[in-house]
Amino acid sequence: MNVSVASAESLRTALAGVLGGLPPSQAAKSVERLIAHYRGTTPTDAPVLRDRADVVAYAAYRMPATFEAARGALDALRDAAPEWVPGTHTDIGGGTGAASWAVADAWDGRPPRSTVLDWAEPALALGRELAGGVLDAEWRRERIGTALRLDETDLVTVSYVLKELTEGDRAALVAEAARAATGAVVIVEPGTPDGYERIIAARSVLIDAGLTVAAPCPHSGACPIEPGTDWCHFSARVSRSSLHRQVKGGSLPYEDEKYAYVAATRFPATPAPARVIRRPQTRKGLVLLDLCAPGGLERATVTKRHGPLYKQARDAEWGDPWPPAEEA
Repeated sequence: MNVSVASAESLRTALAGVLGGLPPSQAAKSVERLIAHYRGTTPTDAPVLRDRADVVAYAAYRMPATFEAARGALDALRDAAPEWVPGTHTDIGGGTGAASWAVADAWDGRPPRSTVLDWAEPALALGRELAGGVLDAEWRRERIGTALRLDETDLVTVSYVLKELTEGDRAALVAEAARAATGAVVIVEPGTPDGYERIIAARSVLIDAGLTVAAPCPHSGACPIEPGTDWCHFSARVSRSSLHRQVKGGSLPYEDEKYAYVAATRFPATPAPARVIRRPQTRKGLVLLDLCAPGGLERATVTKRHGPLYKQARDAEWGDPWPPAEEA
């Protein structure tokens, strides 16, 4: 039973409770090792998170950013299907449960029952501890790879997992997620060129499995970005606590998490007419919007002569649907 609301703030409070018991110097060493791993390119079967110190460091280093990126992808799914409410959710490779926190926050009125699957028992243990009294979730140890078999579930999330797998295992895992999902699959990866490539490959697997892209794309056709020339990604603003800044370094109270994602459904959804795929450029008397539209990549110029649409363009943000729902 949920006794409090899952949110970015409640997650930060839970993190502060566990981070307080780990010396900053020890956390910083673990973070350095984790950064070295995540910047590498060779997948490994060994758990990345070996013990509690690693897991607590990971929670400080990655969990708030993963939460915000997953929340951004889920917001786009909800925009495309506002009436749909999942009753069950499976978080593949969920570790300490950032995506499950994001799912509970997205449907805070009726959060689904989550099942978090991961191979690293220390991560699952900390996830249970953080989620106590907040998430309605089961934490289960499973090897994430080709042999994984999922129970049927309404929603499947796969966040920041695919890089850890071989190419063959990625395709098999996404196909299994598509098979098990009765409603939707949401996959999130880092907003890097290679992260985008993994998302595009996963997108193709989902479409081949009979799902329809709900976000961020306005269609389920081929991506109009020419391979190697650019990549589709978005940005989420992440608030950083003082303890978070101690572990990660730096002095700013926030950071921007770049991420790429795809959300696909087995039920009718209404994708955005177009999507803002770069930060809008505001000039005197006009706003330039780079868009992905059903016909391909476009640039829209919105001026004061467009009346109310001009104000909406000035308020538009990277990743937003365009035009706004009331103007569509």
